[in-house]
Amino acid sequence: MTMTLDDYLTGTTSRFATVAMTDTNGLLRGQMVSARSLAGIAKAGMGMSPVTFALDPTDVVQSIPGVSDDTSDFHDDPLVLDPATVRRLPWSKPGYDMLVLSNYSGATADLCPRSLLKGVFERVADAGFTARYGMELEYTLFDETSESAREKGYRNLKTATMHKSHDLVLYQVQQTEWYEAVAEMCEPLKINIAKMHEEIGGGFLEACIAAGTGLEPADQLVLLKNFLRALAARQGKCITYMPRWTEDADSQSIHVHVSLTDREGRSVFYDPANKNGVSTAFRHFIGGLQRYIGEMTLIFQPTVNSYRRFAPGTFAPPGLTWGFENRTTCFRIVGHDAGSLRVENRLPGADTNPYLTVAATVAAGIAGIVEGIEPAPEVIGNGYGREDAGPDFARSMPEAIERLRGSQFARDWLGPRFVEAFTSSRQSQFDEFRKKVPDVELQRFFDLG
Repeated sequence: MTMTLDDYLTGTTSRFATVAMTDTNGLLRGQMVSARSLAGIAKAGMGMSPVTFALDPTDVVQSIPGVSDDTSDFHDDPLVLDPATVRRLPWSKPGYDMLVLSNYSGATADLCPRSLLKGVFERVADAGFTARYGMELEYTLFDETSESAREKGYRNLKTATMHKSHDLVLYQVQQTEWYEAVAEMCEPLKINIAKMHEEIGGGFLEACIAAGTGLEPADQLVLLKNFLRALAARQGKCITYMPRWTEDADSQSIHVHVSLTDREGRSVFYDPANKNGVSTAFRHFIGGLQRYIGEMTLIFQPTVNSYRRFAPGTFAPPGLTWGFENRTTCFRIVGHDAGSLRVENRLPGADTNPYLTVAATVAAGIAGIVEGIEPAPEVIGNGYGREDAGPDFARSMPEAIERLRGSQFARDWLGPRFVEAFTSSRQSQFDEFRKKVPDVELQRFFDLG
């Protein structure tokens, strides 16, 4: 039965609810509040410090001017509830099981990923379009707890399956309990899973969010990322979204599929008179992706680990290339008619924030249409090892930080305050890791280097 915020507030059995927001890492943060407190929060919001956006996943505080540096007062700003996001927690008792998502208002909205995506969609609507999108999430499942993985130094971990097994039904059936538990978990959370399957490594899995409009698909992927971790922990397992958790594994990503409709609901991308049905507007959308995505590499590759995904031999994009039904390109055109034709952005790593990833992708494409940007020539055949790869993304974190910091496009679409804060926090992360001495360096150079 569908539950609304008003239902919960007036229900005689309602006791507590969870109010949550999403940080820049894609982690849900929030508080469990009483039903009585929730009534006031629904009207006036709930205070939370913007320092949330300076936190790394394990709460290492990164530097953001005015938020977490020595000029900060660490005040609270209000989170505004979105009543449309109400759903049930999958393992909580009735009366304690309501979850509602929120986003910052006021000045802190400039740093809030959910608020930023909402603003991008409003601008897209002003241009006369509606973006429809879905996302594919890759992750690795381990027959380890988080504690046992740490005790092993995150080496020689036992993956849930032994061999590479793309779409192998044998492994899918072997893991029936996991697949069914994921599907069952998604029902109260209102996560619309379109498909799940085995991927190209031991324990490597994929779950796909069905296409939709507005904030909902991104909300669902945030929920999926967070609650898959919880489900794994409840089963004595753990998962990782690291783009490259070991040199023996392939890279993990989030692929974003985007299509556009106009104000009358007609496909903007499809023109049966053109090759593969690709309209002029669709071609310009691709042109926008090629021109502007590279400037925003840091959004799609936000951690020091992100850049290991592009080591030689991995199935990661070779550059900002495009092609029809071509998985060796970054922007893969998929579909054959007005209802299915879309572009798949294959650049984002699995560690990206879904709101920011969708916002940057859609903004770049819409700008391409508005500006009439022609793309580089389509890649025919294998896209790896080509000298004419065309525009490229940043290949290191320092380069990505500098490109985003200097991007007028990102400042225009995502805001100067976000660009300042995001690049500052990632610079802090990079500087911290630059001080570390990796085990592999000791192994190679300690004795004879």
